[in-house]
Amino acid sequence: MNDYILTCCSTADESRSFFEERDIEVIFFRWISDDGSVHIDDLGQSMPYSAFYDLMRKGMLPKTSQPNIQDFTDFFEPLLKDGKDVIHISLGSAISGAFNSASSAAEILKEQYPDRKITVIDSTTASSGYGLLMDGVWKQKQKGLDYDECVNWILENRKHVVTWFSPTSLNWLVRGGRVKPLAGFIGNILNICPVLYIADDGSLGAHSKVRGKLKALQALEKRMETLAYNGADYDGECFIAHSDCLEDAGRAAGYIRALIPKVKEPIKISYVGSVIGSHTGPGAIVLSFWGEKRIEEK
Repeated sequence: MNDYILTCCSTADESRSFFEERDIEVIFFRWISDDGSVHIDDLGQSMPYSAFYDLMRKGMLPKTSQPNIQDFTDFFEPLLKDGKDVIHISLGSAISGAFNSASSAAEILKEQYPDRKITVIDSTTASSGYGLLMDGVWKQKQKGLDYDECVNWILENRKHVVTWFSPTSLNWLVRGGRVKPLAGFIGNILNICPVLYIADDGSLGAHSKVRGKLKALQALEKRMETLAYNGADYDGECFIAHSDCLEDAGRAAGYIRALIPKVKEPIKISYVGSVIGSHTGPGAIVLSFWGEKRIEEK
């Protein structure tokens, strides 16, 4: 029996139609503007992403808030009441406490609904990588995998989602404590763009720094050629997310097509959502694909 539902967090950074077409239920994070107003990270519905990033460019320093245990309980319970078993794939636990809150809510609800199944899984990723994982899980469900088979597939394949990214400015990483203020100041003067990745445990790792956005994009594509299944012969999906720099995202897709001509089309391009974007700032490019490992062995 295939009567179960997939759920995830809004930080998978895909459109509302992406989730609706796949019958994936989404729990929304929140972001807080400078005046203390709380906004729902509702996939760009209440505020277009372009408007959100314009506010950041004008100096807004948004904070973010994850769903708490009660939020997750209220999110899961109607699904269980409706007779559905639930597989929830959470934003990576290395960058958010949402996994712990979702797990606690699930334990509470298991006692109240002993005839239903609810499993919470750490995606160990974020943004376009998270979206790529959700797309992969959904495709497995469409093939007829039952609940337990689907859980096992996620656990076996989540760390084969490879995600690399580059923000245009170091300012947001300085603000988040990722780099020291002086290093960030010098980096911005020199037009330095960091090249970062999501490690196996879901934490952020620094790979290198390059001068200029063009070289940053080329560095991301080179990582894909190196790490994707079958290298330059990779024929799987590629997801790109951007924080209000669609032209750069299109340029990145063009580089990938030239470097990896068998890549599955269309290359999926979406916005980095408000919560992840609060930490990357405008101008970031996130590249995700399937591979054997997330970073080259040294």
